[in-house]
Amino acid sequence: MSDMKMLFWSGSRMGDSMRTQLVSAIQLQEVQQQEKHEELQEGGNHDKTFTVEDAVEEIGFGRFHVLLFVIMGSANVVEAMEIMLLAVVSPEIRCEWKLDDWQVALVSTIVFLGFMVCGVLSGYMADRFGRWKVVFGGFVWSAYFSLLTSFAPSYGWFIFLRSMVGCGVAGVSQGFVLKTEFIPAKYRAVLLPLATIFWMMGSMLIIVLGMLVVPTLGWRWMIRISVTPSIVLIFLFKFIPESARYNVSAGNVDAALKTLQRIARMNRAGLPEGRLVEPAVRNRGSWRILLSPSFRRTSLLLWYSWFVASFAYYGSVLSSSELLEKNLLCVTNAEREHQVKHRHQGGVCYCIPFGYGDYQTLLISCLGEVALVPLNIALLNVFGRKTSLSVLQLLAALVFMMLNICSTMLGFTVLLFLLRSLVSMNFNVVYIYTAEVYPTVARSLGMGFCTSFSRIGGMIAPFIAQVLMSKSVVLALSPFAVACVICALGNFLLPIETRGRALLQNS
Repeated sequence: MSDMKMLFWSGSRMGDSMRTQLVSAIQLQEVQQQEKHEELQEGGNHDKTFTVEDAVEEIGFGRFHVLLFVIMGSANVVEAMEIMLLAVVSPEIRCEWKLDDWQVALVSTIVFLGFMVCGVLSGYMADRFGRWKVVFGGFVWSAYFSLLTSFAPSYGWFIFLRSMVGCGVAGVSQGFVLKTEFIPAKYRAVLLPLATIFWMMGSMLIIVLGMLVVPTLGWRWMIRISVTPSIVLIFLFKFIPESARYNVSAGNVDAALKTLQRIARMNRAGLPEGRLVEPAVRNRGSWRILLSPSFRRTSLLLWYSWFVASFAYYGSVLSSSELLEKNLLCVTNAEREHQVKHRHQGGVCYCIPFGYGDYQTLLISCLGEVALVPLNIALLNVFGRKTSLSVLQLLAALVFMMLNICSTMLGFTVLLFLLRSLVSMNFNVVYIYTAEVYPTVARSLGMGFCTSFSRIGGMIAPFIAQVLMSKSVVLALSPFAVACVICALGNFLLPIETRGRALLQNS
């Protein structure tokens, strides 16, 4: 009986052992199958790839883009202050150094000459060595030479130092490319026009400084105080990364991936599955791309469009300043301060500094920079970039000629307001179109060439708005109107519409 129990217990123990081994074998098989499945999945993911364009669209709009919008928008504040400063300072240096009209106009021309020469150079360097370095260098350069301008002992030193400021501003303008390359396609037509708010803020800030500081401390202290935003931005700019599109074109995929991961974390989003793959490009920053069969007509037409955009914009800014300073407007029931006309040395008075009312008129016209931004956004989204350019240029031509009509001071203020709105919107559209139409490998160089051609317009505008204006208001305003009409017709020949299109990586 005892032997039977022992035999039964031994058999039961062997059965339990076999069952345990069987269960272990099944579990082992399941684990192996799971590992095999995971390996297959990983292999599949490794086969998946994505581009920077895919990542930018997947991440979408978020906190990073708000930071980008504010910091890079503040770069527009600096650029606008440096350009608008010319209109505010012109009456003061005319009085201090007893300048003729052509000498006052030469100040603006020399500034734009520096901008033109350095525009192409900064574009080439941004495509070859990175957008971030060029924009940051532009901040430092322009702030340094702007500060030195306030110590200029003579007219010659003043125009030389302002030309150096123009060179620095050319580098700062590459910030538009850096900003565009981070923004998803469907947000570009909204965010980029909204950047006009910062340009308006810069223009208004320098006018307010002129109103408050120039009568008491003089124009030199106004320039010194105006450098403050540039110095602040130098420290804030460290929060903006290098363009991921530039990094992949330069073969630095790891840096591009780190940038995209950082943006995804800030936006609380994810990257597409797979790995970032884009080929490096050797001919980055080559001018031949701009004149290749794919882009030749676009480049030639854009160069003229940029010329007209700058010609009309700075023509409107300097014309309004000149008309107010010299009281050349045909004002009905004019107040006493607008009845005193400009006279050359030996006449009734050599120069007339801006009065409080003149600063007010300039401020109101600056509001025109943003007043029609909703219309600008609607035009871009509904009609596209090419049609928007033509419509805005035709309307600007009409308002330029309307300035010849006799009206009240309120009527002229409204016309100047509308004119600033139209030429500002036109500049916005041509900026956006240029950044969208060229591929990453030549985007900064394309922008550099375009801004250089625009500065030719800026160089000519002062001699018409500040020299010819003294001879005849009609003759001075007509070239701006004619140029806008010709450009509006030429825009219909542009072969590419970029509305809703992804940014090209290479040609």
